Parts: sequence; C-alpha cells; structure tokens
Amino acid sequence: MIPYVLDWLSLVTRWAHLIAGISWIGASFYFVWLDDSLTPPAHEEDARNGVLGEIWSVHGGGFYHNQKFLTGPKREPLPSDLHWFYWEAYSTWITGVAMLAIVYWVGADAFLIDRSILDLTVPEAIAISIAAIVMGWFVYDALCRWFETRPIALWSGVAAFLLFADWGLFHVFSGRGAAIHLGSIIGAIMVANVFFVIIPGQKRMLAQIRAGETPDPRPGRLGKMRSVHNTYLTLPVLFLMISNHYPMTYSGPNGWWIVAGLCAAGVLVRRFFILSHKHRYVVVLPVAAAVLIAGLAIAIVPRAPAVSSGPPVSYANVAPIVAQRCAVCHATHPSQPGFATAPAGVLLDTPEHIRANAQRAYNQAVATRAMPLGNLTRMTDAERAEFGAWVTQGAKI
Repeated sequence: MIPYVLDWLSLVTRWAHLIAGISWIGASFYFVWLDDSLTPPAHEEDARNGVLGEIWSVHGGGFYHNQKFLTGPKREPLPSDLHWFYWEAYSTWITGVAMLAIVYWVGADAFLIDRSILDLTVPEAIAISIAAIVMGWFVYDALCRWFETRPIALWSGVAAFLLFADWGLFHVFSGRGAAIHLGSIIGAIMVANVFFVIIPGQKRMLAQIRAGETPDPRPGRLGKMRSVHNTYLTLPVLFLMISNHYPMTYSGPNGWWIVAGLCAAGVLVRRFFILSHKHRYVVVLPVAAAVLIAGLAIAIVPRAPAVSSGPPVSYANVAPIVAQRCAVCHATHPSQPGFATAPAGVLLDTPEHIRANAQRAYNQAVATRAMPLGNLTRMTDAERAEFGAWVTQGAKI
C-alpha cells in the first residue's frame, strides 16, 4: 500500500512541479525577451520621465505598451501595487525538493545508491544529497563575488565547477541519481539567485526610491547578472529534469560527460534565442548544438550484439537470472519494496513477456548496464554475459 501512496504523491508533486516550473520559466523567458527587445522611447517627455526603453506588442486580441524605468519614474511616485515575480521560482523549488524527497530519499536504495560505485547507507546518501545542493550554492555565489567584474573568468569558473560537480556526483551516486542531483544543484542556484540577490536588491532600490534617495545601481546590476545566469541554466536544468526517462544518457562510465555535453548543447540553443531577440540569427549555434547531440548519440549507440559463439544458452539458464535480478521490479505486482508498478511498463515476469522484451532488456542490462537501477539486485557480470548470449542466440523459449 505504501508504494501505491508514494506513486500518487509522486504524481501530484511532479505535476505541481511542472506547473510551477512552466510559470517560472515562462516569466523568465518573457522578461529576457522584453529586456532585449526594448527600443529608446519615442517621445522626449517619456525620456525626461525616466523611461529607459519601450516596446509595443499585440497578443490575445489586445495591444500592449511596455516601458522600462531603471530607477522608477521621475515625475510621479511608484505605484503601491507593484507585481513581484518570485513565487513562481519559490514554488518550483519547494515542489522540486518534495519530488527529490519522495523519489530519491525515500527510494534511495533503488534510485540514488549504487553500491558498485560507493557502498552508502541511506542516511549517508541523503546527507551527501543535501550537502551537495547546499554547497553548490555557496561555491557558485563565491565565484560570483570573486569575479563580479570579470565575466569571462566568472563564466569559466561556473562552467568548471558544474563540470566538476557532474564528475563527482557520478562517482558517488547511481547515474540516475547523479544526473538529477546535478539538476538539483543548478535549480537551487537559480532559485537562490532570486531569493538572496535579485529580490532583495530590488527591494533595497525600491526603498531608496520611495525615500526620495538616489538608488544605488549596484543591486540592479547584480540582479541583472544573476538573471542572465539563470536564463542560460534553464535549458540544461530542463534536460536534467527529464533525464531519468532516458538511461542511455547517464548510464555506464561515460554518463558524466554525456550529461555535460547535452547541457552544453542546451546553453548553445539558449544563446541562439537570446541573440535572436536582437535580430541576430547566429545559425551556427543551433547547428553546433545539433552536431554535438548527434555526436554524443553516435558515441553511445548500443553496438549490434555479435552472435555468441559459445555453447548454446537455454531459457532454463536465464529464467532464474531474470526472476532474481529483473522481475522483482518488472512484474505485474513487483515484490521489490518501493515499486507499485513495473518501471516504464516493461514486464519480465512470464516467458512470453521476457521473449517480447528481450532486446530491450539486452540494451539496458548488457549493452549500457543501466539496469537494474543502481544494480539494486546485484546482477553480476557473468549473469549479464549469460543473458546477453541467450539474446544473441535468438532468445528462444
């Protein structure tokens, strides 16, 4: 009953996380586009009133006129009903942490720990999970402070840190757990930028403006810098959110650099869209992203299995292996704690099911070694070889 309840909690929380994420990313993308698309004010009176830029747009049957004031209007007070965009970010983080707890902390043995990498206890794995996310923010924030006026050094430092975190996580957790934790670190950085830098800076400027003081421009400048960071991190974190559905991207010894390459492709695509806001269409960027993704896909393509030249392997040889190592999860009624239904709906609990899914099981358990998850059932190399030989010989029952 508990796995069934957890499945429902996971569904509802994942849904809420998706809704909140769409709201946050939608607002973020819109304001980046808006900021990049502003033109100087058409009327001198607007310029004298503090308008930095403006844009006319049409949507949903109406016309909109947006104006940007860097430090508020000069001829009238700021309105009291300012709309603040922050709950979209906070609710995304809250639901994301809830998802992390429901799936990866409660189900640490299945989804987070791979004892062939590091023999962790569940409390140890959860402690490392929390520490990695918290430390990720402190390292990133320190880099921003050290290289505040040196953007090339800052971007290089952030990229190097995230690459190191990527490599390190893959040497601590399962591939799936490592990928989602890299996403969690990036997501935490993004929301902490909002909570600790962007919103407090805007509030300080607002207080100074309403007090009749000349606002310090530095908080606005820092907020802009962190906002730009957030927009470039968006596509990588979106990929990492869905990566759990694609074990080919994180499985095996190459998982960390495959993940790094796909995240880099996301940054290239986002760069293209940001430049296109200013009508600069640098087509080489999405082309480079496509070539990078294609290269990664080719690099990890499962090789066609060579027909085994060894002695014939019968179904009787592999049936106990599948029953012990695979069917505990991939069954109509899984016996493995934490699973209410078979992952991805793949069943391996009858001869017919095993025969029908033999090639898929080969790709996951033998070619990429992505399954069992975190090698939860301790499938041995000899057992993988035995199952692989049976498949290459025709998977006869």
